[in-house]
Amino acid sequence: MSSTQISAAATSPPKPVRPTANFLPTIWGDQFLKDDSEFKKIDPKTEEEYEKLKEEVKRMIMDTTDHTPLQKLNLIDTTQKVCVAYNFEEEIEDALQKIFKDCDIDHYNDLHTLSVYFRLLRQQGIKVSCEVFKKFKDENGKFKSSLINDVQGMLNLYEAAHFAIRGEDILDEALVFTTTHLKLMASRVSPEVAEEINHALKCPIRKSVPKLEARFFMSVYPRDESHNKTLLKFAKLDYNLLQVRHQKQLNEILRWWKTTGFTKELPYIRDRIVEEYFWVLGMYNYEPKYAYGIRKLTEVFSMQILLDDTFDSYGTLEELTLFTEAIRRWDIDAIDTLPDYMKFIYKTLFDILGAIEEDMTREGRPYGISYTKKLVQRVIEAYYTEAVWFNNGYVPTFEEYMDVALETASCRLIISIPFIALCATEEDFEWLCSDQKIITAADIISRLLDDKASHRFEQKRGHVPSAVECYMKQHGVSEDEAIRAIFEQVADAWKDLNEAMLKPTPISMPLLERILHYVCTMEFMYKDDLDIDAFSDSSKIKGQVASVLRDPII
Repeated sequence: MSSTQISAAATSPPKPVRPTANFLPTIWGDQFLKDDSEFKKIDPKTEEEYEKLKEEVKRMIMDTTDHTPLQKLNLIDTTQKVCVAYNFEEEIEDALQKIFKDCDIDHYNDLHTLSVYFRLLRQQGIKVSCEVFKKFKDENGKFKSSLINDVQGMLNLYEAAHFAIRGEDILDEALVFTTTHLKLMASRVSPEVAEEINHALKCPIRKSVPKLEARFFMSVYPRDESHNKTLLKFAKLDYNLLQVRHQKQLNEILRWWKTTGFTKELPYIRDRIVEEYFWVLGMYNYEPKYAYGIRKLTEVFSMQILLDDTFDSYGTLEELTLFTEAIRRWDIDAIDTLPDYMKFIYKTLFDILGAIEEDMTREGRPYGISYTKKLVQRVIEAYYTEAVWFNNGYVPTFEEYMDVALETASCRLIISIPFIALCATEEDFEWLCSDQKIITAADIISRLLDDKASHRFEQKRGHVPSAVECYMKQHGVSEDEAIRAIFEQVADAWKDLNEAMLKPTPISMPLLERILHYVCTMEFMYKDDLDIDAFSDSSKIKGQVASVLRDPII
């Protein structure tokens, strides 16, 4: 080596030591990238058939002569389970309000009817009393043992119990009673019924992603000899027609993703744009009227994920300090203070939010994006706090951790984009950014499910202690005990969320529903594993993603 080379080597700064996550690559390749000519064409005859079936279903829901209350409840229940209720929102609202007003529920003594009645009305935001279930208790205050012979009744009571709010002890008892006996039933009934029981135990309706449940329900519904053939045919058409729309929009988003060069400029991030789109579709309940919001939220969501990965899995504390200071300034000129890869992140963030701001300014409501910017700043401050903890080897108390981690859960930031897309008022945004029980509940569920599912993977690669580690250290308990305590907090948060969805509500139901569906998607992504979550290892949800975005119903 020459003296010049030696001198250069001696003066070159050492390469920074970075945390590494070694995230798995995308599992999809380019299979969702297509030319326009490759998309399935919807012929006029199919569209005509779709509209005709839609009118037939609407007529059935509106019909006030041919259905008993129980028949109408079952029709609405099925319409929701096959995920086409979005086509008939007003008709369903009117029908359920009429049932609530006119039906003397005291005259109904079968568990199935009362459970469906209770669940559908609660789901609609109507606070029907849980006292309707008292008649199913014996003289000792326990649920009658004879109920365990009614499989459908038990299944529906189980589903109804998930709509409990705090203080409704009878629903807590119902959940324990039905869960215990349904698990026992599953080994004594036919394989078909056992499949339905096990699916319900894993995916209760309240916590599920409707489109995924629709796919399952449509596979088992034909077993019922009295199933509604018109409704089933319409649901399959609706599913497949929407799938083509989703494929086209995903194709556009993938081209944007490749054009912006995320994976080239930031090779350390999780390349999960397909999964992010799938996730966002769930938040909007797959409804085509939300196409703009779906597109913009996918872009912002991808931005939030790369910020998360940068703070957790790549940036040095010095770099993260510079980036946090630049975000505090919120000035594009601050880009000059950043290392090159962070300049790309900073500019991309400004580009994504700037495009939304331009759209909203044209529509005369530019105020929304200012709240999103403030929420970005709040999230970045929380990310930075966690980075300082990690670099200092500091393990916070559980309460101290949660104060910060509820911000890094990013619920308010994510939800701000649907608020913008759904024309929320400034008062709605002020509500979103203030101390609200439903937002806290959503943050708790999101953060604790995320930590429970991914904490082992994160600790292996080096990460700030999760809720599990913080709780274990503070209370001197085992991992299993910490997880049990976490699940208790999640269960209470669900009760708070249920209560917040009951009318009258401080903001519109479509805005609240985005929060509910966000939490349901979190349940889907993070409820199972302790080794690695389904977002980091998306092979765990490959089948579900394919069923929604690739494989039509035959």
